[in-house]
Amino acid sequence: MPMSLIVDGIDEAVGSTPLVRLDALFPDSGIEILAKLESVNPGGSTKDRPARGMVRDALKTGRLTRGGTVVESSSGNLGVALARACNAHDVRFVCVVDARTNATTVRLITALGGEVDVVTEPDPETGDLLTARFHRVEELLAEIPGAVNLYQYGNPANPRAHYDGTMREIAEATGHQVDVLMAAVSTTGTIGGCAAYIRDHRMDTRVVAVDAVGSVLFGGTAAPRLLPGMGAGVVTELSTQVDPDQVIRMRALDCVVGARHLARSEGILAGASTGGVVSALGDLIPDLAPGTRVVFMVHDGGVPYLETVYDDEWVRDNLDADAAAIAEGLDQLRRTARRG
Repeated sequence: MPMSLIVDGIDEAVGSTPLVRLDALFPDSGIEILAKLESVNPGGSTKDRPARGMVRDALKTGRLTRGGTVVESSSGNLGVALARACNAHDVRFVCVVDARTNATTVRLITALGGEVDVVTEPDPETGDLLTARFHRVEELLAEIPGAVNLYQYGNPANPRAHYDGTMREIAEATGHQVDVLMAAVSTTGTIGGCAAYIRDHRMDTRVVAVDAVGSVLFGGTAAPRLLPGMGAGVVTELSTQVDPDQVIRMRALDCVVGARHLARSEGILAGASTGGVVSALGDLIPDLAPGTRVVFMVHDGGVPYLETVYDDEWVRDNLDADAAAIAEGLDQLRRTARRG
């Protein structure tokens, strides 16, 4: 085991997350599965990396100063991460969320000193909540003197955090030998930074983006999405700079099934987007050669999803799936991923 380290402040505890071999997830698959456990970051998600990077960049360039205000749109995790990062630098933080955001996540943002502004109605022209959040951000920027928007959807410091951190750590831990990299997409900062590192270091790695049904990213068709953290209702600026080798789209029920399978087989309680990645991996396994090494992101922890993804009543009421349907989904996922 590595030696314990003493770091100067919580910001320095971001990153260096473990890469965990999963032997029980799909035991008959014949492939090596490694999970990048981003859920153990101080804020509980991979968003700690871009939050720290964007705040530091804004302070360094003078766009932001101590005592200033950041206004940002978030489906949840970046809001938690920015609340922590802004608080550490004496910066006021106002987070614009929408009605899909988990109640626990909202409480975490406020507990860390952030202010929450909730958008309850979708944009009347597009029917999209993300677009409505963007409009609300613009209103707040006009109302709050000197406020700045870090704009996670187009800020190059977002993918840079994953280029310099997430993918570098994965590459160094594996000797740059990764056959398949899988990540859920929303802003596409994570997969964009990782893909750029793979390209620049000439790694022979297939990059798989896991998106939500109803997301418009990478040519998708817009439709309502019940779970936050995966997909987008607009084509983000960062997504135009990413060309994944494959895009797999998952339904909300797939996310529920995948998250529960990960929890029960490996004891890792993860969020909805990671559940989507697990289900996508199950679908992908029959097409992979024995011995293939797959790395996937555990984007965040599952505690904020206990009242949704892990709650049978919520799944029944919102996804029209009872306990029997969930059990059938779990059985199907295991069968699909079984080799032979």
